[in-house]
Amino acid sequence: MPWGASRRSAPGRRPCRSRCGRGRAAPGCPSPGGAGRRSRSGRGRCPGPSSGRWISLTHARALRVLADTGPLPIGQLAAATETTGAATTQLVNGLAAAGYVTRERPVDDKRSVLVTLTDTGRRRHHERQTALAQALDTALAHYETTALDTATDVLRQLAAIYDQL
Repeated sequence: MPWGASRRSAPGRRPCRSRCGRGRAAPGCPSPGGAGRRSRSGRGRCPGPSSGRWISLTHARALRVLADTGPLPIGQLAAATETTGAATTQLVNGLAAAGYVTRERPVDDKRSVLVTLTDTGRRRHHERQTALAQALDTALAHYETTALDTATDVLRQLAAIYDQL
């Protein structure tokens, strides 16, 4: 098997996380680590937030939290995004590489890291929110308001049940 290839590298086998529609490490994947390079897991890398082409739900959630609350320590950002501290550190690394956030050490506590949204991150958050609103308006335009209200109530109840588990 050639270097960079894997059994999962064939397009259509398993979509990459970036939703580019190609398999991980597939030839032609826009990933900088596509075919020809391997990550430590043996699979190619998919484009991340630094590519500027997409943003994952978790990255978007972190941008939203920071836009709504302002700068947060990693631990509080982890709680707000419902991820672990280690996963949040990786999340922040990707957002920082894309220029969406900065990391600063508070003067009073040199052990913690404060994550702050940059102007670029704020713009990206607003772009995504605008695109989401437009997509929802288009997709849901043919539904009556009462049907949408009922669906909203059901989704809120499901979220409440999920949060209790």
